[in-house]
Amino acid sequence: MGIQGVNPFELPLLNTILLLSSGVTITYAHHSLIQGNRKGALYGTVATIILAVIFTFFQGVEYTVSSFTISDSVYGSCFYFGTGFHGLHVIVGTAFLAVGL
Repeated sequence: MGIQGVNPFELPLLNTILLLSSGVTITYAHHSLIQGNRKGALYGTVATIILAVIFTFFQGVEYTVSSFTISDSVYGSCFYFGTGFHGLHVIVGTAFLAVGL
C-alpha cells in the first residue's frame, strides 16, 4: 500500500540520458549555426527533435505504469505537476525547433 518507489536505473535513467543527449545535440546545432555550418546545424536540430519525441513517449509510459495518481497524495500532485510542466516545456520546444527547420 502507498507509493511504490521506482528503480532509478530503469526508465528514469533512460529519460535522463535522453535529456542530457538532447542538450549536447542542440548545443552542437547552435555552434554549427554560428560557424556557418548549416548541415551540422540541421543534423543537430533533427537529432534533438528525435530525442525529445522519444523522451516524451517514455514520459507517457512512466505515467501509465506509475502506481499512484495525481489525487493520491501530495507526492503524486507534485510529481505530476512538475513533470507535466516539464513535459509541456519539451513539447513546445520541440514544436519550435520543428517550425524553425
